[in-house]
Amino acid sequence: MPRGAAVPGAAEKAAVLVEALPYIRRFWGAVVVVKYGGNALGAEGTGGEAAARASFAEDVVLMRSVGMLPVVVHGGGPQIGELMARLGKEPEFRDGLRVTDAETLEIARMVLVGKVNRDLVSAINVHGPLAVGLSGEDANLIQAAARDESLGYVGDVAAVDPTILQRLLAQGLIPVVATIGADPAGQAYNINADTVAGALAEALEATKLVYLTDVAGLRADPEDPGSVLAQCRPEDLDRLVAEGAARGGMVPKVRACAHAVRHGVRQAHILDGRVPHALLLEVFTDAGVGTMVTAEPGVGASGEETR
Repeated sequence: MPRGAAVPGAAEKAAVLVEALPYIRRFWGAVVVVKYGGNALGAEGTGGEAAARASFAEDVVLMRSVGMLPVVVHGGGPQIGELMARLGKEPEFRDGLRVTDAETLEIARMVLVGKVNRDLVSAINVHGPLAVGLSGEDANLIQAAARDESLGYVGDVAAVDPTILQRLLAQGLIPVVATIGADPAGQAYNINADTVAGALAEALEATKLVYLTDVAGLRADPEDPGSVLAQCRPEDLDRLVAEGAARGGMVPKVRACAHAVRHGVRQAHILDGRVPHALLLEVFTDAGVGTMVTAEPGVGASGEETR
């Protein structure tokens, strides 16, 4: 197209950039912890898992390019289940948690650290030498404790040492964290990735905690897709859990959001990771695309507008 000719959609693109500008200014240097869910990894409707991963990588790199400091935490439950099935091992769940014997733990480590983590790091590094993969076992990042003997090697976060993440962020790198932790004796545990993301956000004093999952946001009525909440407060989350409106895999996300916002994280978000560039739409636009949790009523994503 010759220079000076009208470019289709140019005005719309310019409007988007102008809308993003105050958010870019406000979040320069801000730590943003993003939990990329296992279900979002296998997103349908976006051209498959590789396309979804590539779209997510573009979002994270753009955030870093405009001065934000993203930390990626990933799950991999569906991928663990898939490998277990291929190996002929029947998964067992109790209260929504995977019973993890020694063999299942090794499968989880192979999938999370050796497959999902490496794929995300590679997708980000297509755009430059930015991503560094690690697990909670590295540099004593996540100290774990057994949750319940009947669950085997399923752990809780006992303590977080964010030093390695702070060093990587100071060097302009993007940490990508697999959620395997270890106890003081070196025993590894598989830890719920939603819980880990919340704990890291608190330890890093993050400005934002973002959950990318396979639903449009938090629903006031779990059976009504039209009841997605645009904005709420931690006490609203407590009520939704108590009433059973938040259930299943949404419960650890909701609890982590409420805890993080009560402990210094400015805003938490629950988004549909199957929507292309959902992360950018939530962070850099006025309307957003999911549920935002904040302790400050009337304060929007930029700290100035409401939703």
